Amino acid sequence: MTTTLKNWFVIYTKPNAEKKTAQQLEKIGIQVYCPTIKIIKQWTDRKKKVDTPVLPSMLFVYIENHLRDRVFEVPNVVRYLFWEKQPAVISDNEVEILKQSINFKSGFKSHDIKDLKPGYKVDLTEKGFKNIKGTVKYVKDNKCWVIIEPLGYLLKLQT
Repeated sequence: MTTTLKNWFVIYTKPNAEKKTAQQLEKIGIQVYCPTIKIIKQWTDRKKKVDTPVLPSMLFVYIENHLRDRVFEVPNVVRYLFWEKQPAVISDNEVEILKQSINFKSGFKSHDIKDLKPGYKVDLTEKGFKNIKGTVKYVKDNKCWVIIEPLGYLLKLQT
């Protein structure tokens, strides 16, 4: 009996097609993760909460390496993300960290952004991340951008 190992891979989609592509991939039996957050969009006549992809044009698929070509059965899939000439493999832990970072609640202690400077190390545990540190990249007005080191992900904090 041969065991085949599944991995998380990153795929690029056509612009603004992330959620639709995720649904189509699920329909053909591929496990997919499309990280989204709810934001309030304002039109001239109304406001509405909308699920917006966190990583534009990117999805994570959990699939066996030899079945990777199946994602191209869906029209909006463009290509895989590559790292050192190989399809980039994302660990389960990194996907879990991303899920936690998106789902954390805002009931946390906050730093005074005026005290933060680029290069400053921030412990993000109190912000909903488990044992994760970040590095302040930019500070402007009441906003601060922090790089989440295990993911290389940029998080925007605002007071």
